[in-house]
Amino acid sequence: MGSARPKPKRLAEKLRQIRLALGLSQTEMLKRLGLEEDMKYARISEYETGQREPSLLTLLEYSRVAGIHMEVLADDEMDLPARLRK
Repeated sequence: MGSARPKPKRLAEKLRQIRLALGLSQTEMLKRLGLEEDMKYARISEYETGQREPSLLTLLEYSRVAGIHMEVLADDEMDLPARLRK
């Protein structure tokens, strides 16, 4: 079969940075993403530790909440901006 697709190495770190920069708990982050009906808050922890990778639609919501382009999340060469939209 085919090989696994490459994954951004810094994604988990960036997702955690976003939540902390916004001053949100994992439960609050889930609500802010509009996903509280679809998953448990523990999923945020799994994203932030790299145990799971969010879907593209979830990444889109993260980028909207933070006010950044999705490219910033996916590209390991790019850093999050110093300030995020709150």
